[in-house]
Amino acid sequence: QVQLVESGGGLVQAGGSLRLSCAASGRTFSSYAMGWFRQAPGKEREFVAAISWSGASTTYADSLKGRFTISKDNAKNTVYLQMNSLKPEDTAVYFCAASPYGPSNWYRRYDYWGQGTQVTVSS
Repeated sequence: QVQLVESGGGLVQAGGSLRLSCAASGRTFSSYAMGWFRQAPGKEREFVAAISWSGASTTYADSLKGRFTISKDNAKNTVYLQMNSLKPEDTAVYFCAASPYGPSNWYRRYDYWGQGTQVTVSS
């Protein structure tokens, strides 16, 4: 089992930045790829970014490339999502997830999920 707890969400003005954190506990964190997804009210869950177990490989949703950066610190059992130039359409609950299969944009590849953290971007 892997337990994931997100933090760092909040209210920010358009153009601002936030850094989300996801702290992991339980099984060996370093052996899991990690991903971030988001879900806005009335919309489906959307892939944001993923990172390999080593941190050497990353992948992003095309629409978010250049604004969001995912990183992983295996020593701290934590994955981060740096979000810059935020827009109102980035408003959503952001979830981190752990995958034993490698970084993927498909949510079913992830076995463990956090409870989510709310990000609200005001215009």
